[in-house]
Amino acid sequence: MIDQVKAAWGLTIRDGYGQTETTALAGNSPGQPVKIGSMGRPLPGYKVRVIDADGQPAKEGEVGLVLGSDRPAGLMQGYQGDDGSVSGASGDIYRSGDVVFLDDDGYLTFVGRADDVFKSSDYRISPFELESILIEHDAVAEAAIVPSPDPIRLAIPKAYVMLVGSAKPDADTALSIYAHLQERLAPFKRVRRIEFVTELPKTISGKIRRVHLRRLEHEDDRSDALRGIEFKEEDFPQLRGGSSVSGG
Repeated sequence: MIDQVKAAWGLTIRDGYGQTETTALAGNSPGQPVKIGSMGRPLPGYKVRVIDADGQPAKEGEVGLVLGSDRPAGLMQGYQGDDGSVSGASGDIYRSGDVVFLDDDGYLTFVGRADDVFKSSDYRISPFELESILIEHDAVAEAAIVPSPDPIRLAIPKAYVMLVGSAKPDADTALSIYAHLQERLAPFKRVRRIEFVTELPKTISGKIRRVHLRRLEHEDDRSDALRGIEFKEEDFPQLRGGSSVSGG
C-alpha cells in the first residue's frame, strides 16, 4: 500500500506509533530510510527499551519507557479513579502492553498486544500479522484472530471475519480466503478456522474486543448472538497439495 501511494502521488507514508497514554513515541521520521512494515525508531523525548517478562532487554518483547528523573513529558500521569486516586506508570519502567521486534538498525516492528499474542505448536502467533494479510483479500472488510483450543497444537489461529457487502458467507468465499492465506503464510501460521460474522465486538473507541472472542472459543459458546457460520480448513481437501485456488 505504501509503495502504491508513492507510485501514484509521489508521497512517502511514514508510519509511527503511540498510545492513548502517550504522544507519538516512535516513527519513520524524515532524514532516515523508511522500512516498510516498521513503525520506525524511538522519537526524541522517549527512552524506549524492548524488554522481556522479567524486564530484561530483548529483541522481541514489550515496549517499555524509562521513567525516573527522565520521565517522558508526553506520558500521562495516570488514570483517576472514582475515589480521586491516580493510578498509572510507576517505578523505573512504564510497560506499554505492546509487543514489538527490534532489528539490528534500531527499528521497531509491531507484533501485537501482549495479551493477544499466543502460541500454536510452540510458535508465537501475532494476530496483527495474520489480520493484516486477511484484509488484503477482496472479500474481507474486517477480521480478528484469536486462539482456538486444539488437542494437538494447544491452540490454532481462528479468524472471525466480516465480509464486504458483495461477498457471500459461503464455502466458495471461505475456500478463496484459505487459498489466499496459504500463499502468504508459513504452515505454522496459517488460519485453520474461519467464522463469518455480521459484526465484531468493539470497545467504545472502536477497537475489536478479542477478549470476548477468546472467551467464545475457550467456552465453546455457540449461543452468543455474535456467532456466525464456521468453515474449517480440513473441509477443503483441494488445499492440502498447496495448490492455488482462484477467486476473490
